[in-house]
Amino acid sequence: MAAQDKRPRRGSAADEMLKLHRRTMVLDGRVYTVISLRPGSDFRFSTNHFHDTWHVLSDWRGARVLARLLWGLAYQRRSGTLIVIDPEHLDPNPFDAAPADPIVVVPSERTVFTRAAAVALRRQLPFRQRSEGTVRWQTFGLRQAVDELREWRALGPGERIWPHRDRSAVPAWVDRLGGLVTIFGAPDQLRSWATDLATLGTYATDGMDYTYLDEADYTGEVQIFRQYRRKVSLASQARAEVLARADGDAEELDRAIWSQAATIRRRRFPAIEQPTVTD
Repeated sequence: MAAQDKRPRRGSAADEMLKLHRRTMVLDGRVYTVISLRPGSDFRFSTNHFHDTWHVLSDWRGARVLARLLWGLAYQRRSGTLIVIDPEHLDPNPFDAAPADPIVVVPSERTVFTRAAAVALRRQLPFRQRSEGTVRWQTFGLRQAVDELREWRALGPGERIWPHRDRSAVPAWVDRLGGLVTIFGAPDQLRSWATDLATLGTYATDGMDYTYLDEADYTGEVQIFRQYRRKVSLASQARAEVLARADGDAEELDRAIWSQAATIRRRRFPAIEQPTVTD
């Protein structure tokens, strides 16, 4: 059933049910059910490619909502279903403010997604086709799975006996297809990633945490920052200032942008001088 289109609450990242949009699209001769965040949803993401790994970047809330998207997708029975995070919910990346690519999540055992389909989808983003309705995205069971994962992590190394689960023979991988950062995973992989994403931040270091999406070849990673939005703002300002006055190759520009972002950060948020301790 379609629901009234209202701006989602900020706390909706933790709900067991999300309201998402649904579209039917024909791409490369196949019919797809495309699920996306609703316009106005206060969730932000970015992407970049570093050390031969595709990164999805966000904050704590982005990780939580991504966990729910992946968990629900693992239980979809209709072939051709996929999730798209479209340009409306993307930021420039928080390092050098380069533009981000849209993100697609594909349940690899149920949905065939070719490079030609990716190209066709990219041409239609941002979405110009109206949503066909609101989907109530169920994520029942995720909270219990997260609690079980936390209990397991709290055990001593010799006590960690994880119950046997059937594993997919289809490998997980992340690639850039047709201008889209595309994440392929079987249902068990999507569920495993979802529980990891839902606990990101538990072991954060300096306000950053991450989890790999493909531990075999390290083709994909989700990385979150507590100050993600501040970092995006600083990088965007730095990029504008550097490009306004500098020429050079891409690597030199990147270094200049990183340096300028650090300068702006110090200017905006000067360190508090610590009092000198004397005897």
